[in-house]
Amino acid sequence: MSDGNPPSSQPHQRSLLERISHFLTGEPQDQQDLLEILRESQEKHLLDSDALNMIEGVMQVSEMRVRDIMIPRSQMVVVPKDAELETIFPLVVEFAHSRFPVIEEDRSKVVGILLAKDLLAHALRDKTLKVQDIMRPASVVPESKRLNVLLKEFRTERNHMAIVVDEYGNAAGLVTIEDVLEQIVGKIEDEHDEDETKEYISQRSEREFIVNALTPIEEFNDYFSADLEDDDCDTLGGLIVQRLEHFPKRGEKLELDDFCFEVVRADNRRVHLLKLKIK
Repeated sequence: MSDGNPPSSQPHQRSLLERISHFLTGEPQDQQDLLEILRESQEKHLLDSDALNMIEGVMQVSEMRVRDIMIPRSQMVVVPKDAELETIFPLVVEFAHSRFPVIEEDRSKVVGILLAKDLLAHALRDKTLKVQDIMRPASVVPESKRLNVLLKEFRTERNHMAIVVDEYGNAAGLVTIEDVLEQIVGKIEDEHDEDETKEYISQRSEREFIVNALTPIEEFNDYFSADLEDDDCDTLGGLIVQRLEHFPKRGEKLELDDFCFEVVRADNRRVHLLKLKIK
């Protein structure tokens, strides 16, 4: 006998209003359920796509660890502690970083951090000083530290860089506050970043190019008289991810035919910029 209520075609699925109500009243929810609510809110134009992306980024940060985003030791731009200030100016100018790890014997032994502003202030007064005379203490964090905890420490301690150490206390890499924030808001551009919006392909030398990862494969093939397959993806970045079978980190390389691609910039959402060397 009917109770007067229309039957539900999908009784196992709760409405958006029901799920929001359960969420607000404190009923335990899993993360996937919350994401479904947020995505439906975006589809109903209650939440814009940028806000949704940032919320998803925040949720990812709470699960990620330092090892997932750190710059590996091999890619750190470092200065030796016994170097005279005058000798490191070319390196500082070339890379234009605000902070540089200071090493003792090799990259696994980071003993401090050199701030570019300290270098400028002291070098103008006394160029005979050495890096160890003006370096600052390095903040050290384990590879397993969660990113949301690290971000809180960066804020409370007013720190912008930390050296990541492995279980033996050796430097495994470094992480900055910008690296963490980019997991939430996406790539943060500055005046020193390669401009990926100007053109798809920029030639640096006879056999070296900077290539926007959004370059259509068809356009890449036309430019280089190449024959890269484009059946399953449209852009060069998509092809790189497809061949590597994961989202690559900066410095990862892939060889396709006569081309050697190196990832210059990428995040956990997509590849942004590539360096290309022709064999």
